[in-house]
Amino acid sequence: MTTLNSIKIHIISHHRFWLFVAFLWAQAIIISIARTPPLCFPDRSSPVSVRYVPIHSSNATSTAPAAPEPPPPQYTDDCPSGRVYAYDLPSSFNRDLVLPGCTDLDPWNWECGIVSNHGYGLAASELRRTLPGDLHKSWYHTNEFTLELLFHHRVLKHKCRTLDPELATAFYIPFYAGLAVGKHLWGNDTSAKDRHCEMMLRWVKSQNYWKVMNGSDHFMAIGRITWDFRRLTDPGKSWGSSFLNMPSMQKVIRFIIEKYPGDEMDFSVPYPTGFHPKTKHSLTEWQSFVRDYKRTALFSFIGTDRNWGGDDLRRLLMEHCRRESGSCRAVDCGVSDCARNYSVTLVALLESEFCLQPKRDSFTSRAVFECLVAGSVPVFFSKAAYEEQYEWFLPGEQESYSIFIEQEEVRKGKVAVKEVLKRYSKEEIQRKREKVIETIPKIIYSKPNAGIKSFKDAFDIALDGAMERIKEEKEWVDFL
Repeated sequence: MTTLNSIKIHIISHHRFWLFVAFLWAQAIIISIARTPPLCFPDRSSPVSVRYVPIHSSNATSTAPAAPEPPPPQYTDDCPSGRVYAYDLPSSFNRDLVLPGCTDLDPWNWECGIVSNHGYGLAASELRRTLPGDLHKSWYHTNEFTLELLFHHRVLKHKCRTLDPELATAFYIPFYAGLAVGKHLWGNDTSAKDRHCEMMLRWVKSQNYWKVMNGSDHFMAIGRITWDFRRLTDPGKSWGSSFLNMPSMQKVIRFIIEKYPGDEMDFSVPYPTGFHPKTKHSLTEWQSFVRDYKRTALFSFIGTDRNWGGDDLRRLLMEHCRRESGSCRAVDCGVSDCARNYSVTLVALLESEFCLQPKRDSFTSRAVFECLVAGSVPVFFSKAAYEEQYEWFLPGEQESYSIFIEQEEVRKGKVAVKEVLKRYSKEEIQRKREKVIETIPKIIYSKPNAGIKSFKDAFDIALDGAMERIKEEKEWVDFL
């Protein structure tokens, strides 16, 4: 017993024994836990929400992989209707269609001046002798058919553009249809007028993102009037392309300078003028300038005398304006170089209370928007010039910003334009002019520095409208 007690005392007092016992106890606990099933299992059929938390480690030599970056949200305060993806089309559908060598406007070549400055054109430096301060810096020699280039440039710079088509609400097709078709408009080869359009549609229809909604979430801009793209199947009709009559185009949104009122996929947008302010300050400075300008003429008429027929309203108005030279500013662009010298037309518009806007080659024209930008009140002679056109951009009530005179009354000599306009009081004219000036931001295409500006222009209004429409359609499809 003495020997046994001696051994017990030795073991109890030896620290290595207790370390050994602790080790065996820990092993037993680990084995027990490993064999015990968990209390519950996650539902593997449900998506697991993962929260990405950045890990800041003080160990500079750590090689642990960083947590993956979360995808950007599709909808934000800056992009409430989602994001837009621009297709990278082959250059034969856009850049190669632009005439490269003609950088300034040419009245004898409609393609000239489009290539310059992303479609804005060369600076209208001649206006520095006409306009005070730095107002001339917002003016450019802009071709009226340059809408496609302006939209392309602005979409690529837009804050809601995404490079990932999976995140896109809408898809932009940068096809310069107006340039492709315009080159062949005056020829009789109908296949040439359709060739680029058919090739482009084959290309875009091969894209997976077209197939999702059959093109109804796609949009494009077209820099010519809708009638240049609606050639009928009648063999005797050879004008224009059949682009907008093609089955694949029936769901695509088209921004176009004059729409077909019967086609809900046509959205008319303002013709590009030469006024492209870079900042809100430049815009408000111009608005103040045209508001305070001392107008010394009652009305003006600007046109190009191209052997108008005897009953052509333009000829009658030009003759009337010349007879009333004390009250009217007449500008014949067949004599004056209106294309490359904006002073010729801009001064006439600035000096006039009203500007006459008869039907020209089509129901609408760029001249209407040049008139509005100058703060002059337009006088229409056909309701087709404004009814069911530019609903997103012009005031809803035509009489709030313009005058209407029935053209047949003028042709038949029943009314004299000057006498009609003289009936309006200064207060009435001032109210209409204020509405015109209020409209200016909505009908121009700004030239923002580094993509930053502080007001919505025609491009913003058009893009926001298309994005919201596409978003609502997709939400409705998801709901169903």
